[in-house]
Amino acid sequence: MTSPAPSSTTSDLLRAVALLASVVIAVVVGTWGAGAWGATPVEEVAYGALADDATLLSPASTAFSIWSVIYTGLAVLAVVALLPSRRGSERLRSSTWLVAGASLLSAAWIALVQAEALWPADIVIVGMVALLAMAGRRLAARPPRGWAERLLTDLPVGLFLGWSCVALVTGTTATIAASLDGHRPGDGTALAVVVLVAVAVLAVLLPRWLRGSAAVAIGAGLALAWGLWGIAQARLTDEPHSNPVGWAAGLAAAVAFAAPFAVRDFSMIGREDPLAPR
Repeated sequence: MTSPAPSSTTSDLLRAVALLASVVIAVVVGTWGAGAWGATPVEEVAYGALADDATLLSPASTAFSIWSVIYTGLAVLAVVALLPSRRGSERLRSSTWLVAGASLLSAAWIALVQAEALWPADIVIVGMVALLAMAGRRLAARPPRGWAERLLTDLPVGLFLGWSCVALVTGTTATIAASLDGHRPGDGTALAVVVLVAVAVLAVLLPRWLRGSAAVAIGAGLALAWGLWGIAQARLTDEPHSNPVGWAAGLAAAVAFAAPFAVRDFSMIGREDPLAPR
């Protein structure tokens, strides 16, 4: 027997429309930031401060293709939130304003980078991570009802959260490097390795914090792994070349990929598996 759809209100409709509008703004501004309509591509702004060879923690340019996946997931989430059968969902009520805010902040980040305001842009990324972490936590507090909800609601939030964490690390280190006189792209090998170890620790802790929703945790882990692998690829195959950083990033990527699955397996011993079909 199918459970009845939760009742929705006018405020639920307004919230869903606001989410859709914020995602549209994020996509349009993101496209502009990539170089459309005469804009300078983000990697060329501020004398290449955010280019893939700017620091030892700059990922390969191919890593940024994940934005197309994130935008697609957010668009699907926005459409789901508009459906009459889903508008009244308590999970969406508690999380979509946060996702909408993060989407607008992603657009604000691009606008600030285009204005070469790198430090304010990094502060914006901190806000993105905070909002998405809260959204993920709220989704985890109310386990999803089925596979569709896991894939269409939780996974996009997890991917957005994981990549925002990568952006915070790479963006902040790039800003610091750009502000240092005489800094060279290959400087700071030991510090870069320490940062990557810290990110690997975060990748282990995050799925424990989000274990109420395996899909959010897995999405965050996959995005973290993708970004870390992008750093490994750049350091092992391009300039500035660094074997220690490349290997550390590759190992951190493996940890980020495996952690959500390992945490879920160990935490579910003797309990009902939240991913089991219902």
